[in-house]
Amino acid sequence: MRKGMKPYFHVVQYYETDGMRIVHHSNYIRWFEEARVDYLNQAGMPYDRLEELGIMFPVLDVQCSYKAAVPYGVTVKIEMSVEWFDGLKFGVRYVITSEDGAVVHATGSTSHCFLNRELRPIRVKRKYPEIYRRFTEHAEELRGAAARADRLDR
Repeated sequence: MRKGMKPYFHVVQYYETDGMRIVHHSNYIRWFEEARVDYLNQAGMPYDRLEELGIMFPVLDVQCSYKAAVPYGVTVKIEMSVEWFDGLKFGVRYVITSEDGAVVHATGSTSHCFLNRELRPIRVKRKYPEIYRRFTEHAEELRGAAARADRLDR
């Protein structure tokens, strides 16, 4: 995580669990989105403000590797990092752990592209230089989390 950025915490709700009272696998993807939205808020780029500007970034690809079950009622910590950014697309890496970080529950990634309201690709450097600058800064400063996640994937 970037210095000054806080991880996202989520308390597991009963409706997120299956018959075994562990989190259903589909919820991890939702948590990725919650962490992304929280991260954007912390980075000074609230999602609603980006939408007002006409910027959207749908998910192109998602991957999740499950490591340890998450039971009902616990709090998980989600750390994310912008791993790469080329001005049109970007990739995000996630690590979901126990609240204290001792247990790794899942690792994953998503990739996104920038679209305008007409769902056409946009290069943010030209049209939104401030957004481009912020994404570039975050991508450069957060590469260290990838090494940790790579070790956990082994």
